[in-house]
Amino acid sequence: MVKASAPGKCILFGEHAVVYGQPAVACSINQRMVVELEEENKFDSWRLDGGILNFSKHPHIDFLKEKLWPENVMPPLKIRIRGNVPTASGLGSSAALSVALVAALQQLRQEEVDSGIAGQLSHQAEAFAQGGRASPIDTATSASGGFVVLSDTVDETLEHIGERSLQHRDEVTTWQLHSFVADIPDDTYLVIGNTGVHGSTSKQVAKVASLLEQHPERHVEIEAIGSIARRGIEALRTGDMESVGKAMTENHIVLRSLGVSSPELEKLIKAAAPSSLGVKLTGSGGGGCMIALTKNPEKTVGAIEMEGGRAFISPFNSPGVRIETLSSQDNSTQ
Repeated sequence: MVKASAPGKCILFGEHAVVYGQPAVACSINQRMVVELEEENKFDSWRLDGGILNFSKHPHIDFLKEKLWPENVMPPLKIRIRGNVPTASGLGSSAALSVALVAALQQLRQEEVDSGIAGQLSHQAEAFAQGGRASPIDTATSASGGFVVLSDTVDETLEHIGERSLQHRDEVTTWQLHSFVADIPDDTYLVIGNTGVHGSTSKQVAKVASLLEQHPERHVEIEAIGSIARRGIEALRTGDMESVGKAMTENHIVLRSLGVSSPELEKLIKAAAPSSLGVKLTGSGGGGCMIALTKNPEKTVGAIEMEGGRAFISPFNSPGVRIETLSSQDNSTQ
């Protein structure tokens, strides 16, 4: 039996503007998805959490099976999935699952687990599962941990960690991935508040596209988000948390003006603001989660939960994909 885990992620800066060439900044969170694999000796079929695995409902698993076992002699497996990354909330639960699955499959094949390969293969799997389109920021952040910047050009001021390309029909999209080291004080945390409302990424992206088509002059707001993201990166690198928080709040104000916030998000953001350095929605909006940068995480969590949200605390620089040590309890559950 083998076991691997990978973290979820949140977007600190740049959502929606990244579609128009501006940088987006993501960081790993300490909530993780865990995958355990064991060769199946009793049945010829693959099994997921005790039941027969329906590959049509899990296309990313099917894709990775074919990619990592192209000779088609892969033995049947028992797959167990668990974790504490909320699903359908903009925190990258699906990407974390794909990254952890790649690492577990590589380990099962007695191959060296490589975070770069895990990021690439999981991005391809996510694109396959989503009909050919997927940004690589979720899988890259989950694989490497820490901070990842996505843009359409190479930024010489950051560490370039790779290029990702996808072809969808006749269109090829290419992204550049970067990382940087942030100087985060030990007393500063992220608090993530979940509205429990599932927003639609495609619907929110279409809303912004329609707005910009009808009012081209509002592209200035997209450029403003890019400028805020760049200031946020520099503040993170120097450990200026007050400036990071200010940039987060400014980013949210622009996103709200673009119409991608929601009453549920605004309620949690308003509750968290007094105890935080900065607050904003994270992800596509319309629901999902908000984040707060705070030195008083317990107070911020309490304020969010008083307004009906579910909140949890995450330190920065949570590690990326890793092989987990099997415990006696793991073995006893099989």
